[in-house]
Amino acid sequence: MTTEVVPPCRTFWSRRVRDPLLALLTQGATPDGLARTVAWAGVCSLFPFLGATSLLNAAVGHLLKLNHALMQTLNQLLGGVQLVLILVYVRLGEFLWGATGARFTVTGLIQAFRELSLADFLRQFGWAGVHAFTAWIVTVPLLYALVYYAARPALHRLARLRAARPPATTTA
Repeated sequence: MTTEVVPPCRTFWSRRVRDPLLALLTQGATPDGLARTVAWAGVCSLFPFLGATSLLNAAVGHLLKLNHALMQTLNQLLGGVQLVLILVYVRLGEFLWGATGARFTVTGLIQAFRELSLADFLRQFGWAGVHAFTAWIVTVPLLYALVYYAARPALHRLARLRAARPPATTTA
């Protein structure tokens, strides 16, 4: 007596959206390569300057031959975290430089960016930018290591599960 295993019914969204997106994000990549991509995307996406993370991700991805689709997806997902960390980076940079804490807020920064000329904005927030950049560059190795070593086992486990799964049939 044989029992036939019936694969679960795949929905339209699984076939047409999720599966192609997962294929694009993991195309030609090993678990270690994907972990490198996730780590670099995390580091670049937390760069403390609004509007620069997409270009930084693209440049790093090109130089290191990483998965651009995955990097830009993570960049968009980490946008809120980046906003929160701008203030953290400014404060850490002030500590590293021995500067006194000014009344700096992200909303004040955005409002000043809209209202002031570029020269006035840089005069008011230039040192905050230097402080934030210093803190970010100091934390890059730690951030990279944390993300890489956290993502690597999960991606290896996912690859094993994917290899053990029978191939899906494509029916329209």
